[in-house]
Amino acid sequence: MTNALPGVSDGEWYSCLTPELEALRSAAREAVHEHGSMHPVQRGTCGPQLRDVLGSIDDTAMIEAPFHCAYGINLHIGAAAYLNTGCVILDTARVKIGARTMLGPGVHVYCADHHHVPAQRREGLERALPVTIGEDVWIGGRAVILPGVTVGDGALIAAGAVVTRDVAPGAKLAGVPARPIG
Repeated sequence: MTNALPGVSDGEWYSCLTPELEALRSAAREAVHEHGSMHPVQRGTCGPQLRDVLGSIDDTAMIEAPFHCAYGINLHIGAAAYLNTGCVILDTARVKIGARTMLGPGVHVYCADHHHVPAQRREGLERALPVTIGEDVWIGGRAVILPGVTVGDGALIAAGAVVTRDVAPGAKLAGVPARPIG
């Protein structure tokens, strides 16, 4: 997977405080605002400005408002995928959401791993770790997917779970941190 942000390589430290990256975040904020301001009959479909800023989105995918993404250009959404209201995707690295995958209300997906040394954090140092969510996955409301995680096809992640490690295809997880369940 390749990162679409200029000057950013997956897993390498970079400053998120550059004017170029701020311009990309600003474009994403405008697109997200336009999407959230759509007439209720159109909600769920992807507004034209948001569609233009996303890396890719299938015509059958739906994103409910409100929705937030950091850049959009690293976000790829498959056929018939559904993102319920309040989803947040901080796509500093590539985020792939597979076909027919459903994200419940308030699901958060994070790619940014901020530096652990306070002085480095003050300088805006972070690294971008991609997230891949397979096909036919169901992620319950308020679940959080952390940087670098891959969720296998057909997995189920319970509401409120915090996923810190890769999830095997077909696995069912719950809890903080998320652990396999029955």
